Amino acid sequence: MSYLTVKFLHLVLAALSISGFAVRGYWMMTRSEYLSNRIVRIAPHVVDTVFLISGIWLALTLGTNTFTQPWLIAKILGLLAYIILGTIALKRGPTMQIRVFAFVGALLAFAYIVGAALFKSPASWLLAIGA
Repeated sequence: MSYLTVKFLHLVLAALSISGFAVRGYWMMTRSEYLSNRIVRIAPHVVDTVFLISGIWLALTLGTNTFTQPWLIAKILGLLAYIILGTIALKRGPTMQIRVFAFVGALLAFAYIVGAALFKSPASWLLAIGA
């Protein structure tokens, strides 16, 4: 598969991943029974696994050591924050207030990851505003 094909797949999966997370977050806040649906519980894992594999493939294709690229390190750390906050938001948060706070934090972490990828910098969106 070509680099551009995998990059396109990665971008599509990013959109699917965050869209699905946003919908599940809305359902969490409205206490919807949709969250207990089998496909709603399984599909995000499939999407996110292929998303992660495509990201690893892209990183390996760059031909450099991932850990020498500050923006890739920033994306990995942002991903860890997104996963932890997302888990708190959708499953582990003991109160609705904590879940909503974690949900917003996870969305911000995802936005940070996108900015780091677009600007190839750990400064992420700060580069866009000239800070």
